Amino acid sequence: MSQTRLLSRRQWLSNATVAAGASLLPDRFLSPLRRFSSGESPREALFAANRERAPWRLQPFPMTQVRLRPGPFQEAMEINRRYLHSLPNDRLLHMFRVTARVASSPEPLGGWEEPKSELRGHFTGGHYLSACALTYASTGDEELKSKANAMVAELAKCQKALNADGYLGAYPTEFYGRLRDGKRVWAPFYTYHKIMAGHLDMYLHCGNEQALATAEKMAGWVEKYLQPIDGEQWARMQMVEHGGMNEVLFNLYAATGKGQYLALARRFDHKKFFDPLAEHRDELKGLHANTNIPKVIGAARGYELTGEQRYREIADYFWHEVTSQRTYCTGGTSNDEHWRTDPGKLASELGPAAEECCCGYNMLKLTRHIFGWTGEPQAMDYYERTLFNSRLGTQDGDGMLMYYLSLRPGLWKTLGTPLHSFWCCTGTGVEENAKFNDTIYFHDGHGIYVNLFIASEMNWPEKNIRLVQDTNFPEEEGTTLTVKTPALVQLALHVRVPYWAAQGASVEVNGQPEKIGVTPSNYFTLERKWKDGDKIEVRLPMNLHIAPIPDDPTLQAIMYGPLVLAGRLGGQDLTQEMIYGPLGPDGKKSIRVPEILASEKEPTGWVEPVKGERLVFRTAGQTENISLIPLYRLFKERYAVYWKVNSQSA
Repeated sequence: MSQTRLLSRRQWLSNATVAAGASLLPDRFLSPLRRFSSGESPREALFAANRERAPWRLQPFPMTQVRLRPGPFQEAMEINRRYLHSLPNDRLLHMFRVTARVASSPEPLGGWEEPKSELRGHFTGGHYLSACALTYASTGDEELKSKANAMVAELAKCQKALNADGYLGAYPTEFYGRLRDGKRVWAPFYTYHKIMAGHLDMYLHCGNEQALATAEKMAGWVEKYLQPIDGEQWARMQMVEHGGMNEVLFNLYAATGKGQYLALARRFDHKKFFDPLAEHRDELKGLHANTNIPKVIGAARGYELTGEQRYREIADYFWHEVTSQRTYCTGGTSNDEHWRTDPGKLASELGPAAEECCCGYNMLKLTRHIFGWTGEPQAMDYYERTLFNSRLGTQDGDGMLMYYLSLRPGLWKTLGTPLHSFWCCTGTGVEENAKFNDTIYFHDGHGIYVNLFIASEMNWPEKNIRLVQDTNFPEEEGTTLTVKTPALVQLALHVRVPYWAAQGASVEVNGQPEKIGVTPSNYFTLERKWKDGDKIEVRLPMNLHIAPIPDDPTLQAIMYGPLVLAGRLGGQDLTQEMIYGPLGPDGKKSIRVPEILASEKEPTGWVEPVKGERLVFRTAGQTENISLIPLYRLFKERYAVYWKVNSQSA
């Protein structure tokens, strides 16, 4: 007998808490020795009994249990995987070896990894290892795992050769002396965080014990470095970007149980930034966005490991404030890398450097924490919007990635080059494209949550069930879920109904309609004994809707379902050099974009679908005919996302 229902937010929280307490905690809270002897992965050691004080109420399935099927996300992951394979280890290792005075002769890499860059090592010894580890978890690519393991071994040799109490870097420790002395330096701890995180990911996803040992030695060096520095001096030093040092140290504590790492993580709490957030005050104006988002992810991790409510208040308030007051239609945030205005004031912020891609990546990381704690459907609405518009479509067919996703009308997308960019957003980009399977499905003790409509297959061996999701979404307005199980299994299946599915969403099980009242921005639940071959067909009609700038409703983007539509303005005057290499497009080279005439009664009436073509639209009733397609599909031409719209009452 099928039982279908909608859950209120209060019911969601209550049910998730009960499920976590009754079913999840005993399994996840085994001692490390018992866990490893039973064959569980190092990644799961993050959740040992004496460490997780505030575990997630809903848990993601491990990436090893979710595989992508053919579609845009699998294609993007495969492009990224080929790029990771293409990078030669000797060139990636070169500046680490030079710093350690180990013989090295390859041609140096360029961009932010060139020999004089003060961020060298952030990608080659950090992001790259994380991306390889995540790709291995997502695909089982043994060759890439072996390539990354070889990197770990060579970096360990560099660490030993440096003979500096565990320090590892592609530049000398004098950079940290400059930081201590208040001299100009870019961001040494930002790079240190990436290298530590890369090694920890190699341990958690690939079981590389040497990588964990390297990360622990690196943490030991940090502890000695900070020991003589008093609070006042450290507060000044913290004004220099230090990435997610708190997060990686919290995770190192979670993986090892060693209390000194917990204390060290707390040392990186940034009081000047955290205090207003803890008191629910938005004092973000003037701050560099991606300097600070990773600190909040660290606060979220601190809450989970200590149970301290202050950490949760910081993360929860920040997430809700940024997503509601400082976010574009794409889900991205920042202009010229900063929050430059008061909350809700974005009309002046449609610049060539709006938005920075790293911000989208890190906001998605934070969103997973928020959703894991609360099960808020709105969190997954935001996740989907950002994933499709701010992340997908920032990589081209050769694996080149973007730094800025420009929102100024009349500009174009710019991308890096294979060996001469290595920006921060190159690093977060190769990580993002390695883990598209990490948020599609969550679970509690007795139910699966289908969060995203991405072709994939999920395996839950504890319940002896697999779930296959067949969909061409967003070209298809819905999805089909097929149960695979050798025996009947009692299970609740929760499927998200997005905020944009406002017209006629429906569900069929084995061809029979389910009588449910589907509410947008919610989940519906099907609870029954499932048998092999059961099919759940979910129809989610998409419609056109506008996304105005909050402080100027005449500046509007047009969306179709979760997709931001971009007006195609042609490739006039664009050259290969303008597209590949620059951080962002030259704002002085934008072109005129026509204004739009719309009706107040039909605000989306100026756009209509093109018959016979999926996700292709055109303007209607305008002086110029312009084609529109999803932003993620558009490359090598000028575009407009936001339009100046003149509405008439007639």
